[in-house]
Amino acid sequence: MNIQQLIQHATQLLTGISDTAKADVEILLAHTLRKSRTFLYTWPQHEIDDAAKKQFEQYLAQRITGKPVAYITGEREFWSLNLQVTTDTLIPRPETELLIEHALRLLPETEIKIADLGTGSGAIALALASERPMWHITATDQSAATLEIAHRNAQKPGLKNIRFVQGNWFEPLGNERFHAIISNPPYIPENDIHLSQGDVRFEPAIALSSGHDGLDAIRHIVQHAPDYLLAGGLLMIEHGYDQKQDVKEIFQHNKFIKIEQLHDLGGNPRVTLGYKK
Repeated sequence: MNIQQLIQHATQLLTGISDTAKADVEILLAHTLRKSRTFLYTWPQHEIDDAAKKQFEQYLAQRITGKPVAYITGEREFWSLNLQVTTDTLIPRPETELLIEHALRLLPETEIKIADLGTGSGAIALALASERPMWHITATDQSAATLEIAHRNAQKPGLKNIRFVQGNWFEPLGNERFHAIISNPPYIPENDIHLSQGDVRFEPAIALSSGHDGLDAIRHIVQHAPDYLLAGGLLMIEHGYDQKQDVKEIFQHNKFIKIEQLHDLGGNPRVTLGYKK
Protein backbone atom coordinates (compact mmCIF):
# COMPACT_ATOMS: atom_id res chain seq x y z
CA MET A 1 0.00 0.00 0.00
CA ASN A 2 1.34 3.42 -0.92
CA ILE A 3 1.08 6.72 0.95
CA GLN A 4 -1.94 8.02 -0.98
CA GLN A 5 -3.91 4.80 -0.51
CA LEU A 6 -3.10 4.58 3.19
CA ILE A 7 -4.13 8.19 3.80
CA GLN A 8 -7.43 7.68 1.98
CA HIS A 9 -8.22 4.47 3.86
CA ALA A 10 -7.26 5.83 7.29
CA THR A 11 -9.15 9.09 6.73
CA GLN A 12 -12.33 7.12 6.05
CA LEU A 13 -11.87 5.23 9.32
CA LEU A 14 -11.37 8.45 11.29
CA THR A 15 -14.12 10.49 9.63
CA GLY A 16 -16.91 11.12 12.11
CA ILE A 17 -14.56 10.61 15.03
CA SER A 18 -12.34 13.61 14.39
CA ASP A 19 -13.26 16.93 12.76
CA THR A 20 -9.74 17.03 11.32
CA ALA A 21 -9.50 13.43 10.15
CA LYS A 22 -7.27 13.93 7.09
CA ALA A 23 -4.86 16.26 8.90
CA ASP A 24 -4.68 13.83 11.84
CA VAL A 25 -3.85 10.95 9.51
CA GLU A 26 -1.16 12.94 7.71
CA ILE A 27 0.49 14.01 10.97
CA LEU A 28 0.49 10.47 12.31
CA LEU A 29 1.84 9.01 9.08
CA ALA A 30 4.55 11.67 8.79
CA HIS A 31 5.52 10.94 12.40
CA THR A 32 5.65 7.22 11.66
CA LEU A 33 7.89 7.72 8.63
CA ARG A 34 9.95 10.43 10.34
CA LYS A 35 9.25 12.67 7.39
CA SER A 36 7.45 15.97 6.87
CA ARG A 37 3.89 16.25 5.61
CA THR A 38 5.41 17.80 2.50
CA PHE A 39 7.05 14.42 1.80
CA LEU A 40 3.60 12.81 1.80
CA TYR A 41 2.34 15.25 -0.85
CA THR A 42 5.53 14.97 -2.91
CA TRP A 43 5.74 11.17 -2.92
CA PRO A 44 2.14 9.89 -2.81
CA GLN A 45 3.11 6.65 -4.60
CA HIS A 46 5.83 5.79 -2.07
CA GLU A 47 5.24 2.23 -0.80
CA ILE A 48 4.85 1.77 2.97
CA ASP A 49 6.73 -1.23 4.36
CA ASP A 50 5.04 -3.62 6.77
CA ALA A 51 6.81 -2.36 9.90
CA ALA A 52 5.84 1.25 9.24
CA LYS A 53 2.29 0.26 8.36
CA LYS A 54 1.94 -1.68 11.61
CA GLN A 55 3.28 1.25 13.67
CA PHE A 56 0.94 3.68 11.89
CA GLU A 57 -2.04 1.40 12.52
CA GLN A 58 -1.21 1.40 16.24
CA TYR A 59 -1.16 5.20 16.24
CA LEU A 60 -4.42 5.30 14.28
CA ALA A 61 -6.10 2.92 16.73
CA GLN A 62 -5.18 5.27 19.58
CA ARG A 63 -6.61 8.22 17.68
CA ILE A 64 -9.85 6.32 17.00
CA THR A 65 -10.30 5.96 20.79
CA GLY A 66 -10.13 9.77 20.98
CA LYS A 67 -6.56 10.17 22.20
CA PRO A 68 -5.22 13.52 20.94
CA VAL A 69 -2.70 13.45 18.12
CA ALA A 70 -0.27 15.53 20.20
CA TYR A 71 -0.24 12.92 22.96
CA ILE A 72 0.29 10.13 20.42
CA THR A 73 3.25 11.83 18.74
CA GLY A 74 4.46 13.52 21.94
CA GLU A 75 4.77 16.90 20.25
CA ARG A 76 2.83 19.94 19.07
CA GLU A 77 3.86 22.94 17.00
CA PHE A 78 3.24 26.36 18.55
CA TRP A 79 4.50 29.68 17.15
CA SER A 80 6.91 27.76 14.85
CA LEU A 81 8.35 25.90 17.87
CA ASN A 82 8.11 22.13 18.07
CA LEU A 83 7.11 21.48 21.70
CA GLN A 84 7.17 18.23 23.61
CA VAL A 85 3.85 17.51 25.31
CA THR A 86 2.70 14.76 27.66
CA THR A 87 -0.49 14.01 29.56
CA ASP A 88 0.95 16.23 32.31
CA THR A 89 0.61 19.27 30.04
CA LEU A 90 -2.22 21.03 28.27
CA ILE A 91 -1.92 20.79 24.49
CA PRO A 92 -1.00 24.25 23.13
CA ARG A 93 -3.71 25.64 20.87
CA PRO A 94 -3.55 28.09 17.96
CA GLU A 95 -5.83 30.62 19.69
CA THR A 96 -3.25 31.08 22.44
CA GLU A 97 -0.93 32.57 19.83
CA LEU A 98 -3.14 35.67 20.15
CA LEU A 99 -1.42 36.34 23.49
CA ILE A 100 1.98 36.19 21.82
CA GLU A 101 0.99 38.37 18.89
CA HIS A 102 -0.31 41.20 21.07
CA ALA A 103 2.37 40.97 23.74
CA LEU A 104 4.91 41.57 20.97
CA ARG A 105 2.80 44.46 19.71
CA LEU A 106 2.24 46.17 23.06
CA LEU A 107 5.49 45.67 24.96
CA PRO A 108 8.76 47.50 24.22
CA GLU A 109 11.73 45.85 22.56
CA THR A 110 13.88 46.69 25.55
CA GLU A 111 15.08 44.81 28.63
CA ILE A 112 11.90 44.08 30.60
CA LYS A 113 10.63 41.40 32.99
CA ILE A 114 7.62 39.20 32.20
CA ALA A 115 5.86 36.47 34.20
CA ASP A 116 4.03 33.59 32.52
CA LEU A 117 1.70 32.03 35.09
CA GLY A 118 0.77 28.35 34.70
CA THR A 119 3.27 27.82 31.90
CA GLY A 120 2.44 24.15 31.18
CA SER A 121 4.59 23.02 28.25
CA GLY A 122 6.21 26.46 28.28
CA ALA A 123 4.49 27.51 25.05
CA ILE A 124 3.89 31.17 25.91
CA ALA A 125 7.22 31.72 27.67
CA LEU A 126 9.22 30.04 24.91
CA ALA A 127 7.47 31.88 22.09
CA LEU A 128 8.11 35.24 23.77
CA ALA A 129 11.70 34.34 24.65
CA SER A 130 12.44 33.27 21.08
CA GLU A 131 11.10 36.53 19.67
CA ARG A 132 12.59 38.88 22.28
CA PRO A 133 15.99 37.68 23.58
CA MET A 134 16.32 40.86 25.67
CA TRP A 135 13.23 40.05 27.75
CA HIS A 136 13.68 38.25 31.08
CA ILE A 137 10.86 35.73 31.48
CA THR A 138 9.83 33.88 34.62
CA ALA A 139 7.50 30.92 34.08
CA THR A 140 5.60 29.35 36.97
CA ASP A 141 3.69 26.09 37.34
CA GLN A 142 2.59 24.11 40.37
CA SER A 143 3.47 20.76 38.77
CA ALA A 144 7.06 19.52 38.88
CA ALA A 145 6.34 17.06 36.06
CA THR A 146 4.98 19.85 33.89
CA LEU A 147 7.96 22.11 34.57
CA GLU A 148 10.30 19.29 33.55
CA ILE A 149 8.65 19.25 30.12
CA ALA A 150 8.92 23.06 29.88
CA HIS A 151 12.62 22.84 30.79
CA ARG A 152 13.21 20.31 28.00
CA ASN A 153 11.36 22.48 25.50
CA ALA A 154 13.54 25.47 26.38
CA GLN A 155 16.71 23.44 25.81
CA LYS A 156 15.91 22.55 22.20
CA PRO A 157 16.19 26.11 20.83
CA GLY A 158 18.78 26.94 23.50
CA LEU A 159 16.78 29.75 25.09
CA LYS A 160 18.68 31.35 27.97
CA ASN A 161 16.32 34.16 28.98
CA ILE A 162 13.73 32.03 30.83
CA ARG A 163 13.72 30.74 34.38
CA PHE A 164 11.21 28.17 35.59
CA VAL A 165 9.95 28.19 39.19
CA GLN A 166 7.56 25.78 40.86
CA GLY A 167 4.52 27.03 42.75
CA ASN A 168 0.90 27.99 42.39
CA TRP A 169 0.41 31.17 40.36
CA PHE A 170 2.25 34.00 42.20
CA GLU A 171 3.60 31.96 45.13
CA PRO A 172 7.16 31.45 43.83
CA LEU A 173 7.62 35.07 42.72
CA GLY A 174 8.41 36.51 46.16
CA ASN A 175 8.47 40.32 46.12
CA GLU A 176 9.46 40.58 42.48
CA ARG A 177 7.68 43.04 40.19
CA PHE A 178 7.14 42.68 36.46
CA HIS A 179 6.43 44.86 33.46
CA ALA A 180 3.85 42.34 32.26
CA ILE A 181 2.02 39.25 33.51
CA ILE A 182 0.59 36.86 30.94
CA SER A 183 -1.47 33.72 31.53
CA ASN A 184 -3.60 31.09 29.86
CA PRO A 185 -5.28 29.74 33.02
CA PRO A 186 -7.98 27.07 33.27
CA TYR A 187 -11.34 28.65 32.48
CA ILE A 188 -13.88 25.89 31.77
CA PRO A 189 -16.69 25.43 34.35
CA GLU A 190 -16.05 22.27 36.35
CA ASN A 191 -19.33 20.62 35.32
CA ASP A 192 -19.16 21.65 31.66
CA ILE A 193 -20.23 18.80 29.36
CA HIS A 194 -17.30 19.50 27.02
CA LEU A 195 -14.87 18.15 29.63
CA SER A 196 -16.17 14.66 28.85
CA GLN A 197 -15.99 15.05 25.08
CA GLY A 198 -13.28 15.00 22.44
CA ASP A 199 -9.58 15.54 23.05
CA VAL A 200 -9.99 17.32 26.39
CA ARG A 201 -10.97 14.02 28.04
CA PHE A 202 -7.28 13.13 27.95
CA GLU A 203 -5.90 16.46 29.16
CA PRO A 204 -5.16 17.29 32.83
CA ALA A 205 -8.37 18.57 34.44
CA ILE A 206 -6.41 20.97 36.62
CA ALA A 207 -5.29 22.79 33.47
CA LEU A 208 -8.82 23.01 32.07
CA SER A 209 -11.47 23.75 34.69
CA SER A 210 -11.65 26.27 37.50
CA GLY A 211 -14.70 26.45 39.76
CA HIS A 212 -18.40 26.35 39.04
CA ASP A 213 -18.25 29.14 36.45
CA GLY A 214 -14.70 28.56 35.24
CA LEU A 215 -13.50 31.92 36.55
CA ASP A 216 -11.85 31.06 39.88
CA ALA A 217 -8.28 31.15 38.52
CA ILE A 218 -8.94 34.32 36.54
CA ARG A 219 -10.36 36.05 39.61
CA HIS A 220 -7.31 35.05 41.64
CA ILE A 221 -4.83 36.22 39.00
CA VAL A 222 -6.52 39.56 38.37
CA GLN A 223 -6.97 40.23 42.10
CA HIS A 224 -3.32 39.60 42.97
CA ALA A 225 -1.60 40.81 39.79
CA PRO A 226 -1.33 44.45 40.97
CA ASP A 227 0.97 43.30 43.81
CA TYR A 228 3.40 41.90 41.23
CA LEU A 229 3.15 44.51 38.49
CA LEU A 230 5.20 47.67 38.19
CA ALA A 231 3.25 50.91 37.78
CA GLY A 232 1.63 50.86 34.36
CA GLY A 233 2.30 47.14 34.03
CA LEU A 234 0.29 45.00 31.61
CA LEU A 235 -1.91 42.02 32.49
CA MET A 236 -3.07 39.72 29.65
CA ILE A 237 -5.33 36.68 30.19
CA GLU A 238 -6.85 34.16 27.80
CA HIS A 239 -10.45 33.12 28.54
CA GLY A 240 -13.48 31.43 27.03
CA TYR A 241 -15.37 33.03 24.14
CA ASP A 242 -18.50 33.40 26.31
CA GLN A 243 -16.74 34.96 29.32
CA LYS A 244 -16.00 38.35 27.79
CA GLN A 245 -18.28 40.47 29.98
CA ASP A 246 -17.52 38.61 33.20
CA VAL A 247 -13.77 38.92 32.71
CA LYS A 248 -14.05 42.61 31.83
CA GLU A 249 -15.96 43.23 35.06
CA ILE A 250 -13.28 41.36 37.05
CA PHE A 251 -10.62 43.65 35.54
CA GLN A 252 -12.72 46.73 36.31
CA HIS A 253 -13.40 45.60 39.89
CA ASN A 254 -9.65 45.31 40.46
CA LYS A 255 -9.02 48.83 39.17
CA PHE A 256 -7.31 47.99 35.89
CA ILE A 257 -7.40 50.73 33.28
CA LYS A 258 -7.31 50.90 29.46
CA ILE A 259 -9.01 47.51 29.31
CA GLU A 260 -9.03 45.95 25.85
CA GLN A 261 -10.60 42.72 24.61
CA LEU A 262 -9.15 40.88 21.63
CA HIS A 263 -10.76 38.44 19.20
CA ASP A 264 -9.26 35.34 17.61
CA LEU A 265 -9.33 34.54 13.89
CA GLY A 266 -12.82 33.08 14.30
CA GLY A 267 -14.10 36.40 15.64
CA ASN A 268 -14.46 35.07 19.20
CA PRO A 269 -13.46 37.20 22.20
CA ARG A 270 -10.44 35.35 23.56
CA VAL A 271 -8.08 37.70 25.46
CA THR A 272 -8.64 40.51 27.94
CA LEU A 273 -5.87 42.92 28.88
CA GLY A 274 -5.53 45.91 31.14
CA TYR A 275 -2.94 48.08 32.85
CA LYS A 276 -2.17 48.72 36.49
CA LYS A 277 -2.77 52.34 37.49
